[in-house]
Amino acid sequence: MDTSKDLDTLIDVAARAIDLPVEAEWKPGVKAHLEVLLRLAAVVEQFKLPDEAEPAPVFEARHA
Repeated sequence: MDTSKDLDTLIDVAARAIDLPVEAEWKPGVKAHLEVLLRLAAVVEQFKLPDEAEPAPVFEARHA
């Protein structure tokens, strides 16, 4: 699998899907950020929570 080519394809397809213009000179930066995000997501995914772990409460901003 050519991960670099896969990320290029992902960037192109995702940008088209949301009608977001991505200039050619921006793509290396977008790709670098995506690579970091994917590495960090893998770290989070590996973190095991105990069965008794509770979700965080939901906080809502209220205007005074």
